[in-house]
Amino acid sequence: MLRPMLHLKNRTPHVFAALAAIFFLAIPAHALDLPEGASGLAQKPLVKAEKHMIVAAHPLATEAGLEMLRKGGAAIDAGIATQMVLTLVEPQSSGIGGGAFILYWDAAQETLTSFDGRETAPAGATPELFLDAAGKPLPRRVAMHSGLSVGVPGALAVLKLVHDEYGKLAWADLFQPAIKLARDGFPVSARLSKMLGDADINTFEATARAYFFDKHGKPHPPGHILKNEELADTLETIASEGIDAFYKGPIAADITKTVQSDQRGAGTLSESDFASYSPKKRPAVCTPYRGSSVCGMGPPSSGAVAVGQTLGLIEPFELGTTPMETSPLHAIIEAQRLAFADRGQYLADPDFVDVPLQGLLDKGYLTDRRKLIDPERAAETVTHGTPPNLGSNFGNDATKESDGTSHVSVVDRNGDAFSMTTTIETAFGARSMVRGFLLNNQLTDFSFSPTDKDGMDIANRVEPGKRPRSSMDPTMVFGPDGGLDYVLGSPGGPAIILFNLKAIIAMMDWGLDPAEAAALTNFGGTPYGVLIEADPSRDDLAGELKAMDHQVRRIPMTSGLHIIAVTPDGLEGGADPRRDGVALGD
Repeated sequence: MLRPMLHLKNRTPHVFAALAAIFFLAIPAHALDLPEGASGLAQKPLVKAEKHMIVAAHPLATEAGLEMLRKGGAAIDAGIATQMVLTLVEPQSSGIGGGAFILYWDAAQETLTSFDGRETAPAGATPELFLDAAGKPLPRRVAMHSGLSVGVPGALAVLKLVHDEYGKLAWADLFQPAIKLARDGFPVSARLSKMLGDADINTFEATARAYFFDKHGKPHPPGHILKNEELADTLETIASEGIDAFYKGPIAADITKTVQSDQRGAGTLSESDFASYSPKKRPAVCTPYRGSSVCGMGPPSSGAVAVGQTLGLIEPFELGTTPMETSPLHAIIEAQRLAFADRGQYLADPDFVDVPLQGLLDKGYLTDRRKLIDPERAAETVTHGTPPNLGSNFGNDATKESDGTSHVSVVDRNGDAFSMTTTIETAFGARSMVRGFLLNNQLTDFSFSPTDKDGMDIANRVEPGKRPRSSMDPTMVFGPDGGLDYVLGSPGGPAIILFNLKAIIAMMDWGLDPAEAAALTNFGGTPYGVLIEADPSRDDLAGELKAMDHQVRRIPMTSGLHIIAVTPDGLEGGADPRRDGVALGD
């Protein structure tokens, strides 16, 4: 199950038959002049292509990636160009000031590799980083919007690592669309403007405040042309000098100065932390499901493990062929609750914690856990299990997570595929801007409390050089014949796990295409209760789940699924209607 590099036979692609509130704002269905989808939510059109395809969170970013594919670029080339534009046009979600996880499929070599570009805690960080003088956890709002929360960004380093191995176009060429847009300006989207309007201007440091708001303190309105000369200069430097210009030069010095002098709460991030940062290749984590193999990101991400546990738990259940029926959803939700309980107990950076990965995915262990699922009633409480060969035990998790993330899916003309989930953590990150880009607040993905009430160490506690646990899970699915079938992923904090599972089940069990799967009503079981998207068409479903003793919460679950299906007739792409993303291809 867990191998240094996954090898799969590349044959003719197989087609399958037919917790806390999320912070991002949903795009209302009536605002999109699109047909109604299976959920009652407006559905974006299914896009088809023959040669190559990209799906990303903003039309300008997607166009930049498509430009690289048209030039003969590899999937990684398109991904880099897209990320650079996202830094400019979707700054609330990701950028070069943050980190990323990447799955890369090399069709010719029949190998799948995962790459870890997660941020790291500075050498000066301690397990008490987010405790006040009295030893109590800081308020999250205080911690998130300060220098305390900033980790060493890993996005550029991991993109360069993948480009060195798979890229075809020159590194410098990949930055040109973003540089031009930054100098010429781009129209502020309605979503960006609204998110700024909903944010507290006082949580932004001065440079970021001056960029995102006018002199009266009002966010720039939709359509306002926003230029970013500083970012253009920064990208030109990185394009011409490489990533050392970011990690070992004046840019790193400026970031550390900003963090160490932050009046909202100074951090210890140093130039030596930047110089010592290194992205890593990690084993992809793959789980069998319906004769196929569902592959995602392993620790320090919890994504593939939680997805894999859920799929392993539900595989014997009959989920039917019609989406969103009560009995199948009950089984899925109960399995998710069990997976989330294990996730909170055991998942953390494997370089610091003995993660019982094989035990958590062990068939016998999952068989025992499945016995806890009552087909008629929700469990009153759900606790973690004890997987086989457990090396260490840990305290009850105290981590609270939120989302500020994006996802990019690409398939190039050679059949190589790129799945990247990229983030600066919460919306607008630490709300500090350096040289035209925002800094992450990724360290708040650690547990603020280093121990539980019994004094046991929490696996996801802060430690120097450690990578905080994540839910980001770039995913690929390979059919029974070993061929690539799907490339997908989503933003959404811990709900990324729920969104990815919804898409996988919707396509593999219920026969939906990528556009239908992305638009389908979001749902899921979490430690905080059962979440059902605030979609009036699902009121009866919510009532039926409540009758089964589920504690149901109706919230705007703003996913951002970007899916590509590889079929015998070509590529099919779907973009989530809840955000600004589009699918493009030739």
